Amino acid sequence: MAVDEAILEAVVHGDAPPTLRLYAWQPPCLSLGHAQPWADVDWKRLTTSGWDLVRRPTGGRAILHTDELTYAVIGPQEEPRLKGGVLESYRRLSQALLEALNLLSLPAQAQPIAVSNQNGDANGPVCFEVPSNYEITVKGKKLLGSAQARRQSGILQHGTLPLWGDLTRITQVLYYENESQRERSAARLKERATTVEEILGYRPTWEVAAQAFISAFKQRLVLELEPAELSSAEQARAEELVGEKYGNPIWSERI
Repeated sequence: MAVDEAILEAVVHGDAPPTLRLYAWQPPCLSLGHAQPWADVDWKRLTTSGWDLVRRPTGGRAILHTDELTYAVIGPQEEPRLKGGVLESYRRLSQALLEALNLLSLPAQAQPIAVSNQNGDANGPVCFEVPSNYEITVKGKKLLGSAQARRQSGILQHGTLPLWGDLTRITQVLYYENESQRERSAARLKERATTVEEILGYRPTWEVAAQAFISAFKQRLVLELEPAELSSAEQARAEELVGEKYGNPIWSERI
């Protein structure tokens, strides 16, 4: 998360070009949305699991980052592919995201939905069990979740593609009033979300998924992408942000 923000700052200041970043997590990490209550975390269970915890700069609910590909799109607001409101820019980027999934033989789609809270579960702590507008689904199940943050004149959109594994693992480190509630949350998650492996019947490698994203962004958004490393300034700023923010309990436990 610190690297994403460091790149965003560099882009805003004109020190870096618009960037597509693809990465994975080690060890597994529970991330909370920007305004999600700290009370949603069962700290004792999380500590026992050995997983990390971070609060994202973007909104939404909790995500367990493991066995996945995470992407980040970072650029100035005047960039033609990012201009406009949140929904407008998200729908434009979704063209590339859908193409990436299609290249992986996943029949994905993104459509507007009417969110109902009749069962009182739309406010649950898990991102992938909560429906959102224009979410990307395959066979009616959520596959790729994204969120966007705007800072000064820059835009950061990042999201996660679960490649394989048990999505319900996240419920083991979140707080529920009782085990019955935990089980219901896990059942909803299994019903509403899926992984690439579950759809295809096999595990694609992270490298194959990453190449699909690169090809899709090139083709659908007409981009020239060049591999690059973090600059020394970006690396230094990321390390500062870990101490000031993302690795600091004052930030992670602030709500």
